[in-house]
Amino acid sequence: MDILWTLLTLPYAPVRGLTALVKVVAREAESQQYNPVNIRRELEELDRAAAAGDITPEERDRGQQQVLDRLTRPAAGADRTPSQREAGPRRPAPARRGTAGGRRGAARRGRGGGP
Repeated sequence: MDILWTLLTLPYAPVRGLTALVKVVAREAESQQYNPVNIRRELEELDRAAAAGDITPEERDRGQQQVLDRLTRPAAGADRTPSQREAGPRRPAPARRGTAGGRRGAARRGRGGGP
């Protein structure tokens, strides 16, 4: 069965490969965006540019605020922990069915099992 499934889905292999590649690139971009070393570097570059007179103090403040906003704004999927984001979407728990008065309970009782 696995061989048949592989043969039937073989034309979609490039799409699956591209999807996996996009996920890896997105994960790496996100880790670079929130990397403390990169954030510190951006803030230091803003301070250097302001000290050199390349930008005004107001522009430096706006740039710093943008960096801080990026850190404090919730990202897509931020309601889950990083390990849960890598694991994929959460599936809802299956609904529990009671046996009292249900079809299964009635079927068991009807097979000669007691009251």
